[in-house]
Amino acid sequence: MPIDYVQHIREAVQWIEDRISRQALEIGLILGSGLGDLAEHVEDPVVIPYGEIPHFPVSTVAGHAGRFVIGRLEGKQAIVMQGRFHYYEGYSMKQVVFPVYVMKQLGVSTLILTNAAGGMNRAFRPGDLMLIRDHLNLTGDNPLVGVNHPELGPRFPDMSEAYSRSCRELFKQIAARYGEARGEAVRLQEGVYAGIAGPNYLPPSELTMLARLGGDAVGMSTVGETIAARHAGLQVLGVSCITDMAIGEELEPLTHEQVVEVANRTKPVFIELVRQFVREV
Repeated sequence: MPIDYVQHIREAVQWIEDRISRQALEIGLILGSGLGDLAEHVEDPVVIPYGEIPHFPVSTVAGHAGRFVIGRLEGKQAIVMQGRFHYYEGYSMKQVVFPVYVMKQLGVSTLILTNAAGGMNRAFRPGDLMLIRDHLNLTGDNPLVGVNHPELGPRFPDMSEAYSRSCRELFKQIAARYGEARGEAVRLQEGVYAGIAGPNYLPPSELTMLARLGGDAVGMSTVGETIAARHAGLQVLGVSCITDMAIGEELEPLTHEQVVEVANRTKPVFIELVRQFVREV
């Protein structure tokens, strides 16, 4: 990492701290395509566009509002990224994960990562939610390449439990209770997220390869953020909204608008489950 990377983190943290008069934050959330409405549930919010924060990238993708929303969510002090940065936007992987280190310095200990993903597991269907059990980093990059700064994390962070087992178990319990209360089970899956660079949707042969490698869902985010979060000592919950089926042998044309449309339909259940998780974690 460049020597000034840590200084840039400190400057961004100080800039944000000067604008919030609250106790240390506890929960961080990064919201993916079509899922940003969860930020509207934050109480007494302080809204900060990314473009105003020193050294921050700016989100350029449709469906990503591009701002922090900071306040109380289900009784917890939370910072919500309403939209994220992607490697395919032309940012370096270090720029993509810069907000993760900022959130850590602001006091966050648990990071919730959400995304829209294509389902490669034939047992899935559009509208399902998938708890991320593990991932395949197929982006061709890693945010930790370069000089390591011990104040950010260890040189060789352990990834044997990249996604917290206890967080997944709590989320499953919440989903089961919620489904029982409404009389209809939540279609909650669990699997391996294959993170690719993008921005193109993959051709059939590559999807078939990823499925054979053990991927259950595929997307263009999350992996770098998880690596940085574990480097910083955060526990991670990852949840994918399965917006389409990405099965190589049966692949149909797909647009970003279709992805956002399915994510929007899944939003009410997704938002309620995440809110309950924040309340109980």
